[in-house]
Amino acid sequence: MKIISFFLYPIALIYGMINFFRNKCYDWGIFKKTAFGFPVIAVGNLSMGGSGKTPHVEYLVRLLKNNFNLATLSRGYGRSSKGFIIATTKSHSREIGDEPVQFKQKFQDIVVAVDEKRVHGIKQIKNKYPKTEIIILDDAFQHRAVKPGLNILLTDFHNLYPEDYPFPSGRLREFRSGAKRADIIIVTKTPTILSPITIRRIHGLIKPRPYQKLYFSYIKYGPITLMPGSKAPEIPDKFNTVLLFAGIANIYPLEEHVRGLTNHLEILPFSDHHDYTNKDFDKIRERFEDIYTRNKIIITTEKDAMRLCLPEVPEFISDLPIYYIPIEIKIHRDFRKDFNDQIINYVTENTANSRFYTKPDSN
Repeated sequence: MKIISFFLYPIALIYGMINFFRNKCYDWGIFKKTAFGFPVIAVGNLSMGGSGKTPHVEYLVRLLKNNFNLATLSRGYGRSSKGFIIATTKSHSREIGDEPVQFKQKFQDIVVAVDEKRVHGIKQIKNKYPKTEIIILDDAFQHRAVKPGLNILLTDFHNLYPEDYPFPSGRLREFRSGAKRADIIIVTKTPTILSPITIRRIHGLIKPRPYQKLYFSYIKYGPITLMPGSKAPEIPDKFNTVLLFAGIANIYPLEEHVRGLTNHLEILPFSDHHDYTNKDFDKIRERFEDIYTRNKIIITTEKDAMRLCLPEVPEFISDLPIYYIPIEIKIHRDFRKDFNDQIINYVTENTANSRFYTKPDSN
């Protein structure tokens, strides 16, 4: 793999230079950047997915939603529609993308919108919902047309951007130097116990600038949950085998977690943001039926569960025992207060609404 990456590096250099020049056009004012007079928080990464953007957006929503009127705005990756759309509880992934579906299902009292043109989307949200005080942009680190008030960069603990290269030699969307645009850098998917030695090592690799804050987060897994639309019984008390299927960029944290729940694990991977077809459902069923044990179940990710909840899907898989595991992220205890305070201070200092902030119980 390293040999292949070496030979692909000239292409990666060209790819990186194209994006470097594009970023410079924004920096020099050749391309227009739009700033807004209220808090806009962008969450993104340098790599091509898999850093945990969705649960980090959810963390911010939980932190702020009880005290401020907020909205999330996504591009709606993988959707078949175009333009600005406001999500409802009946929206499905082909209409708005799987992440916005997940946001709306979890937070029905906030505005969830999609628009591939983020400046237009922000203006539409404020026009239709003038009381909106905060907009959180999902996967917007490279969307330079918007100048966010706070830019949050995520990097995977297992694949830190200082050790990666531009595509196709690596997984970076741009040169590592793009990280300088971040106000906050979060190392995601870390172990639940993080040693001071590891923290110092990562700090030395990332070398945050004086204006940047470095934080660390980890995944907290929820209980196994029955997939909506399934006719299967609630989660059995005992199961010997799990078939795990997922269409996400990095399955390894979930794989490690599920291995601790069962005696035998079989994995059926799909590509990131995979659009499931009847052929895929047949493949899942066939693989499941080929497992020669009695106490067996199917587990997938929360994102995939949202993707499967299309009007035409449940009848094909409703008889299968398919469950998903919801996740949250937690900022490590030693960093949590500073992170929460930085977010809250930014919002309260930049909104007309300076009401007393009440800390949510979940954080």
